[in-house]
Amino acid sequence: MFAVVEIQGKQYKLSPKDTIRVEKLPNKVGDKVSFDTVLLISDDKKTTIGTPILDGHSVKTKVLEHGRGEKVIVFKKKRRKGYQVKRGHRQEYTTLQVDKIS
Repeated sequence: MFAVVEIQGKQYKLSPKDTIRVEKLPNKVGDKVSFDTVLLISDDKKTTIGTPILDGHSVKTKVLEHGRGEKVIVFKKKRRKGYQVKRGHRQEYTTLQVDKIS
């Protein structure tokens, strides 16, 4: 069984007991989070597709941790102009564990 869920504008394919990283959520570690924007649910027998979302379905998750990803270096240069810019970025994320698809 799996479901396709939209979380903060991005779509994720989730199964029970999966762990995923999403952009940082405001919830605390250990909180239960439910996502109601289910786009598709499939089990062994049939697949149900929403138009655009399925009513009455949700995915229940638990917040495992918050963190920051690997550093990404952005370097810009224009030759012969003396222009150089070096910037770094670390994206914050939240790790979720899928408890139940209902």
